[in-house]
Amino acid sequence: MLKQNLQYKLLQKLSPQQIQLMKLIQLPTQAFEQKLKEEIEENPALESGKEEVKDEFDLDQDDYDDYNSESVDLNEVNIDEYISDDEIPSYRLESNNYSSDDEEKQIPYASGKSFQHTLLDQLHTYKLSEEYINIAEFLIGSLDETGYLRRSVEDIVDDLAFTQNIYTEPKVVEAILVNIIQNLDPVGVGARDLRECLLIQLKSKEVTESIENAILILEEAFDSFVKKHYKKLLTKFDIDEEELKDAIQEISKLNPKPGGSFENTNKFSQQIVPDFTVRINEGEIELSLNARNVPELHVSNTYNNMLKGYQESDKKSKSQKDAVLFIKQKLDSAKWFIDAIRQRQQTLLLTMSAITDYQKEYFLTGDEQKIKPMILKDVADKIDMDVSTVSRVANSKYVATPYGTKLIKEFFSESMKNTQGEDVSTKEIKSILQTVVGEEDKKKPLTDDKLAAVLKEKGYPIARRTVAKYREQLDLPVARLRKEI
Repeated sequence: MLKQNLQYKLLQKLSPQQIQLMKLIQLPTQAFEQKLKEEIEENPALESGKEEVKDEFDLDQDDYDDYNSESVDLNEVNIDEYISDDEIPSYRLESNNYSSDDEEKQIPYASGKSFQHTLLDQLHTYKLSEEYINIAEFLIGSLDETGYLRRSVEDIVDDLAFTQNIYTEPKVVEAILVNIIQNLDPVGVGARDLRECLLIQLKSKEVTESIENAILILEEAFDSFVKKHYKKLLTKFDIDEEELKDAIQEISKLNPKPGGSFENTNKFSQQIVPDFTVRINEGEIELSLNARNVPELHVSNTYNNMLKGYQESDKKSKSQKDAVLFIKQKLDSAKWFIDAIRQRQQTLLLTMSAITDYQKEYFLTGDEQKIKPMILKDVADKIDMDVSTVSRVANSKYVATPYGTKLIKEFFSESMKNTQGEDVSTKEIKSILQTVVGEEDKKKPLTDDKLAAVLKEKGYPIARRTVAKYREQLDLPVARLRKEI
């Protein structure tokens, strides 16, 4: 049975312009510049740089009459050129010939070799049968970026049969792995775990007493070594503390990730571009937005004039009307984008200004212990904006200060009360915790309970589990693993 009902619903929807603004706000400087470049390439009505003639064109959806641009007759402008279906880009139609006298002003970039290609080049210096070469190449292709073989020999044998049509035995693959792959450079590649990787490197060194002790420790007591049970090692191998220290020092010189040196060979180092700059001038904070975040954009005069030519034309064909719809769409898009850029600049400056005002003591002194507890809601309430907007501004953006370039979200932290009842930042407590751990006796490192007691003496009464949480956030190991001989 069909029924008709009347229902009222309250919905909140973001307009395309609001979505575009939110996306722009969260972009850091370099990503923002890339977005600008893409938008200028996609929208011919959007231009960068200073305008030669001041454009006062009104881009409201229903009103295109109030502007002072010079009139252009539509008959003199071939509008079809702007909506051509010709997909051949202009650069394909240009000559690219250079004489030997032309100076090459571009800076060449070194491409480098990948980790696997370096190993393959070494492999091809061996005289092996075609089958063995194929197996060795497959093993190299199975290594991860750190140089380890994370799969079992049995799995490799199965894959060789199914994907390469090579039928072999596990002992053959094992022999090629141990005798060929693990002898390639850098030493340690082809290992199946950390223990094997370290042993390969030790056995390639010139034999000394400390090297022999290190090999014995890894072969017979690897778990005790990892857990730093030094007393067990001293008893098991009947050596003194000095000999154990020498053996551990030899192990500490080894590379646990032999393939790691090739990890960033083909990656360009990216320099951090701060979005804001803070300067101190006569005790006052001066905040400025990076000039690269303030581009000069304007609407194309050519498109404005084309629209005016259509409005003044007596004859309006269907193709001309279609062209004008296209022009209006591009002009609207250009105006919306320029407005979004302006709103982005205002939002960034307003938010960062509130942050610098809130953390004024830190920016004036540079003392991290002066960083006040601050959460996103504190800034959002101060500037009367949504928490999500503040989060987008703070995320992945940097500020250049007299004390170095800082990630903005580092200024946000929870608060705790000290023994005086004052609100202190958790960053301050973490800083003190790191100092206490750094100054402890490494032969008898402090447990989490003792660290909590030390912090309580300093006026920060926090529980042991909170100390453990902060220690893990600071990437500090437990007391047993901080122990040294």
